[in-house]
Amino acid sequence: MIYLTRRVEFSAAHTLYNPDMSPEENEQCFGKCGNPKGHGHNYVLEITVKGEIDKKTGFFINVDTLKQIIRAEVVDVLDHRFINVEIDYFKKNVPTCENMAMWVWSRLESKLENCSLHRVRLYETRNNYVEYYGDAGEEIR
Repeated sequence: MIYLTRRVEFSAAHTLYNPDMSPEENEQCFGKCGNPKGHGHNYVLEITVKGEIDKKTGFFINVDTLKQIIRAEVVDVLDHRFINVEIDYFKKNVPTCENMAMWVWSRLESKLENCSLHRVRLYETRNNYVEYYGDAGEEIR
């Protein structure tokens, strides 16, 4: 088994606000990140796939193919968007880095051929990131 990681960047805005909680609960839970007008991040996304090398081609997925899938399924959807407002899933789910990583997984998992998704790593800031290995057992749609 060999692993390949592709790194991409995108910029997006969100607010960490749960409409099912009171304004006081939101303030206590999310602090300044709960500003209803939102705030932005320059996200860095790392997608790691794994597979067995094809003897004929020398790889298990063409990097350009992986790049195109990530761009179509994630970057073009999120880049320069207000996530809470423009992405249906996040109209009902708080767009934390954790939830976003699971959402990314759900977008990519079925699009890969001859390999499988191993890890989604999403940096919200250069000091904070989450990793998801597809093990939450939750259907994201």
